[in-house]
Amino acid sequence: MTFTTRDLTPRIATEIRADKETLLGGAHAAQLRELLEQRGVLVFPKIDFNDDEQVAFTRTLGTFAPELAGEIIYKVTLDTSANSRADYLKGSLYWHIDGTMNEVPILASLLSMKALPRFGGEGDTEFCNTYAAYDDLADADKTAYEKLRVMHSAWNTLFYYDPEPDIDMLRGMMRIGDRELPLVWKHRSGRKSLVIGATARHVVDMDFRKSAELLVSLRHWATQPQFVYRHKWSVGDLVIWDNTGTMHRATPYDPKAGRMLHRTKLEGEEAFA
Repeated sequence: MTFTTRDLTPRIATEIRADKETLLGGAHAAQLRELLEQRGVLVFPKIDFNDDEQVAFTRTLGTFAPELAGEIIYKVTLDTSANSRADYLKGSLYWHIDGTMNEVPILASLLSMKALPRFGGEGDTEFCNTYAAYDDLADADKTAYEKLRVMHSAWNTLFYYDPEPDIDMLRGMMRIGDRELPLVWKHRSGRKSLVIGATARHVVDMDFRKSAELLVSLRHWATQPQFVYRHKWSVGDLVIWDNTGTMHRATPYDPKAGRMLHRTKLEGEEAFA
């Protein structure tokens, strides 16, 4: 049995080389959990899990989180013929954290590449380390930002890809809700990370223009090259990311090009604080 690790960039992402038996046995689960928190993203090149194996591996790492509709496996694609709710994934093309509408967001997501896009763009996935982005801020900025709270809205993402939405679509997105969150997440580990992204609508009690400028500048800061890992997919790859300390986005691809990933999730263990 094999198990080796290799950092892919200095600040984010570690590659894991292991066979299926080793991973499914769970002997390295604690080490993987620690690496996930430290590095934000774990990459398992061409491990080629089937759905049952992906579910079993997910369960070795924590509490399995089913999808909202009860599915065990969620099909990540923009093709509505393969996923009837694919239109809600259009926001995935913009930097975001999953679960900002929830008191306790999911801990992590696991994605397996099943089919690459046949045409119309690469469909890579980018990740940025929001722990590292916070750590590198000036001390004065850290002090100022820790006092701020931000209103997050699922419907805010709609305007990223549809600036003149249908009113029914807008109302449907608004029903998902809004949530006020800290700009800086003070984790129980003692570490801190930025809570920003496409759902971040405005800074509470701040002038609208100043709020927009701050949120955009922080997104720009957190997505600088030193904080970012871009994964170019091969069929059979598995990628895990720590949803509590990273943002992610897909790079553009044609919805009809056949890109397909299968997702499983780990139940959240810590509320925003």
